[in-house]
Amino acid sequence: MEANGHYDVIIAGGGLVGASLCSALAGSPLRLAVVEPVARRAPGQPSFDERMTALAPTTRRIFEALGLWSQIRPDAAPIRQIHVSDRGRPGFVRMSAAEEGVDALGHVVPNRRLGTVLPAAVAAQDNVTEYCPAEVTGVETDAEGVSVHISDEAGQRSLRGRLLVGADGARSAVREILGLEARWRGYGQCAVIANLVPEHDHRGVAYERFTPDGPLAVLPATDGRCALVWTLPESRVEDALSLNDDAFLAALQERFGHRLGRLLKVSERHAYPLGWMRASRVTAERSVLIGNAAHTLHPVAGQGFNLAMRDVAVLAEQLHGAALAGGDIGDARVLEAYADLRRQDYRLVMGFTHGLVTLFSNDLPLLAPMRNAGLVAMDLLPGVKRRFMRTAMGRAGWLPRLARGLPLEGTA
Repeated sequence: MEANGHYDVIIAGGGLVGASLCSALAGSPLRLAVVEPVARRAPGQPSFDERMTALAPTTRRIFEALGLWSQIRPDAAPIRQIHVSDRGRPGFVRMSAAEEGVDALGHVVPNRRLGTVLPAAVAAQDNVTEYCPAEVTGVETDAEGVSVHISDEAGQRSLRGRLLVGADGARSAVREILGLEARWRGYGQCAVIANLVPEHDHRGVAYERFTPDGPLAVLPATDGRCALVWTLPESRVEDALSLNDDAFLAALQERFGHRLGRLLKVSERHAYPLGWMRASRVTAERSVLIGNAAHTLHPVAGQGFNLAMRDVAVLAEQLHGAALAGGDIGDARVLEAYADLRRQDYRLVMGFTHGLVTLFSNDLPLLAPMRNAGLVAMDLLPGVKRRFMRTAMGRAGWLPRLARGLPLEGTA
């Protein structure tokens, strides 16, 4: 097998999370390699699919610290208010940016914009070598480093590094090769996503409506559009996708209501299966998992990508600090420090999202009125609502420098 390249960090997965880690380490002395199996702009490249992503304020600050927010902002629709309701019940919760003392509770950005800005930033870095399309086929570790075997158009080759980062998604090949077990829990649901044109201006309001089928989110987007994330049981997804536009809009209108007037247009629809996954461990010898390779969430409350971006911010800070101190970035102590810093955030956010799905996708007669009363109480009790919002905004615990909008130590 051909040996080709010696690096400090080898990142398996060059999608949104892997590319963000590269950008976070742009000002470091570390040499990076990125191994991405799907060619840029290929039909199957997730970074260029039709989904939109809700960015928490902490994620916005990370992009600001990386100097990328100005390129993302033109396609970022601010969330000024959030309206949470339970279909068929009068209770609801209203949250506003003004109450939280911020200009926006978050922003909604097309994946295509992120998938354009982030790879371009990586391509401009002097400390990055990309292997794309290429797949990781094997990993060998020893006391001095890690050998990552890859397959690409040139054949089989081996990359040598001090640390391997698995950022290759929920079906992570790296996680499987390393033998790190994962706990899976399917929800028996799929998310149907599309873009909508409503009759009335959304005015920056994000709607999260809970139905017996699952949550239905209508999020503000640019140019007067809205992004739809409609959770349905797996058994009903094909029927929903097969409806013509008028029938689909009528079914959606019946469940969502008329808060935005009539729903006038809908784009092509796509569906994605939903589940919960957490790796039993996120570290192994000279290896670490981040993003969906380490944890996968239900899209309710839009936490998945934001949790992954805090992975990026914490890991970048740990690696950059170790490098400046002349230490070994793949040392077990560095990786365990990372895992310790991420543990509380995982527990809080994963419990938060799973609890919402369990509570609001259950139509038990005794539970429904209690749930409705809980929404009313939250709307009336500022302290309860504020704790909820701090979790949703990614501000519930300790934050690394990038998530506070600060550059890494020793960088401009």
